[in-house]
Amino acid sequence: MHSISVADTPLVREPLHAPVAHLVRGGIVEGIHYGSVVVIGEDGAVRFRLGDIEAAFHPRSALKPVQAVAMVRAGLPLDGELLSLAAASHSGEERHLAGTRRILELAGLTKDDLRNVPDLPFDPAVRDAWVREGRAPSRLAQNCSGKHAAMLCTAALNGWSLDDYLDPAHPLQRAVSETVEDLTGQRIAGVTVDGCGAPLFAVSLRGLARAAARIATAGPGTAEARVADAMRRHPEMASGSGRDVAALMRAVPGLLTKDGFEGVQVAALPDGRAVAVKIADGAGRARIPVTAAALARAGVDPDLLTGFAGEQLLGGGRPVGSIRPVPALDPLPCAS
Repeated sequence: MHSISVADTPLVREPLHAPVAHLVRGGIVEGIHYGSVVVIGEDGAVRFRLGDIEAAFHPRSALKPVQAVAMVRAGLPLDGELLSLAAASHSGEERHLAGTRRILELAGLTKDDLRNVPDLPFDPAVRDAWVREGRAPSRLAQNCSGKHAAMLCTAALNGWSLDDYLDPAHPLQRAVSETVEDLTGQRIAGVTVDGCGAPLFAVSLRGLARAAARIATAGPGTAEARVADAMRRHPEMASGSGRDVAALMRAVPGLLTKDGFEGVQVAALPDGRAVAVKIADGAGRARIPVTAAALARAGVDPDLLTGFAGEQLLGGGRPVGSIRPVPALDPLPCAS
């Protein structure tokens, strides 16, 4: 692990966000999404920044690949689609529920051992069907159940207590926090509770991008490589059918990417280039177009990203505008 000093702790302050996307209707800027963007190069150096990439923030579910690495380092024996599910914010499809049950069964556990918050499926169509069938919110359907099942499995295999596996002082969560600091290269600025009930560690946007790059570039057989390979090969298990995260991984060869609530996205390529995005108001509609623009800024072929330009704005049922990343995010011109 890298040596980390107190000076590497992100600053806890009101983030100094900047405009990252315009909502343009009829040729006029109708709204502005603020946020922050960082692009790092193959050498880990910052190649582009917009807004505040050093302030402490909550990466939400964009941190799940790091949590999965921690669990694999601690002996979690998953690979393939089940390991992808361990890093998932899943849609609540039947394959996600079945996979979560399989992870629990590996440790002789059931859904009753889960301590995440009961919820309806994340995907709107799946959720609507769930409600029509008269099914109540459940821990299994909640989008973080794969991660929680993997946490329980890791704890059980190590002989750690199960009832308190979400306590930040639990050996499992201490292992996660150590891995967060190792992969981000900085001290955790604070610990709170994520929506699912698991500990949530505050880092910087730059640190999140660095962690994704280390996972995406890791050597074969490492915990990092196992997580990256699982998510790349099974992107729908890490998200769901029709989700933009899975589509982006399918569109860009070798890309590893993960979203998080409140407008967070991180993405990394096998050569170490990586981007991280935080939309200040948490708007999902700005997250993907800004991420795509950041990837183009990092050197990804813009032709691979045409399907991620952002939703059209309608007027009377007709397209009259769109969400556009700010000009500062335009790709650099190619050298002639």
